[in-house]
Order: sequence, then C-alpha cells, then structure tokens
Amino acid sequence: MVEISTSILSVKKEEAAHTFYNLEVAHTDYFHIDVMDGKFVPKNTLEDMHEYANTIKHISNIPLDVHLMVEDIRENILSYLELEPNIISFQIEAAKSKGEIKELINQIKENNIKVGLAIKPGTDISEIYDFLPYIHMVLVMTVEPGLGGQKLIPETIDKVKKLKQYIDENNIEIDIEVDGGIKENNVENLIDAGANIIVAGTAIVDSDDYSQTIENLKN
Repeated sequence: MVEISTSILSVKKEEAAHTFYNLEVAHTDYFHIDVMDGKFVPKNTLEDMHEYANTIKHISNIPLDVHLMVEDIRENILSYLELEPNIISFQIEAAKSKGEIKELINQIKENNIKVGLAIKPGTDISEIYDFLPYIHMVLVMTVEPGLGGQKLIPETIDKVKKLKQYIDENNIEIDIEVDGGIKENNVENLIDAGANIIVAGTAIVDSDDYSQTIENLKN
C-alpha cells in the first residue's frame, strides 16, 4: 500500500494550523518535517520546523515523519524525542563513520521510535546495505536535499529499483520512501520502482484540492 507523507516546508506561518487541519481531513498519512541547520544544507529551518511539529502534536493525531538534514545529528534527535515522532531519518553523509551511524540508530530505537536512513542522489545505494537489517525505512532523495521545488533527478529511479531488488533478494522487510520533485506526472515511475512512501510538498500544499491530489498520488 502506498502512503503519502506531506512535506510542510512550504506552509506559510499565518496559515499553518489551518493547513495542518486541512491536510489531516484530506487523509495525509504523515506530516514530513524537513529539519535543516544551514550547515549540512544551505537553508535553516530548525526553529520553524520544531514549532510546526509541536503545533501538529497538539492538534492532530497524524504521525510525524522527521527528516534530519543536519551536521549535529545527535543533538537534533534529542530535540525531537519529546514530540514522539513515528520515525526519525538522518542523512548517512552527515555521519563521520559507520560506527556513528550504528550508535545513532540505537539512540533512536532505544526511545521506541522507528529509524530511517536517508541518502543523497550522488551517494551509491550500496552504502546503506549493511544497515538495512537494523532500520525501518530508507529515504531515497530524488533531488539534492535542502531546497523545495526542485525537479526530480531521473537517475534516482534506478537507485530505487536497485534497492528494491536487493531488499527482495535478501528477504528484508523495510519501507522505501522517496522525496524530491515528486508530482502526479512522475510518481508512478517511483511506485513501479519499489517506493511505498511518497513525500510531496508543493504538489499537495499548492494544489486546490488536497484530498484529490493525495488520492491521485496514491493511485
């Protein structure tokens, strides 16, 4: 079953609570929280995203899907623990070693939160294979992380296919999430490749009918 994680990166502050309510009514499966520090990626959303996530926890039962695009992964994990997200994903490129990646995975799991590992378009998917038995989701970035509104990089579809093939061959149960430039006219290619969680931001938030757009992305 395909699920939709709506990125709230482009939501206007003055319309935030109203938008979150409408997205819940439209049956988004998750709220995708894009946490950026202005270091690992150029944009800084630390304050806004924590504020948005906190608002959602007070007004909605829709689970939080937190994506950390930060240099200090450990500190940002700690800042989201109290909000009890469904899952926290972090970029493997931000970790200093495989040992640190394993430590961070354990830190998240010890708090009864699911773990995702995110990977940039230019990083080989095989870099993530060793960690698959210990995590719940792989987040394949289909654009360079850090900015909304980019066009999907076509080569990332093959990366999803390769990951799905490896998962099936090794009988691993894990979600594949994709994020970046995903619209109604390209989502089918990603689902066919093996993705089962679709992150969409502007495609949903800028649409006239959230419910219809979410339905179209799923089907």
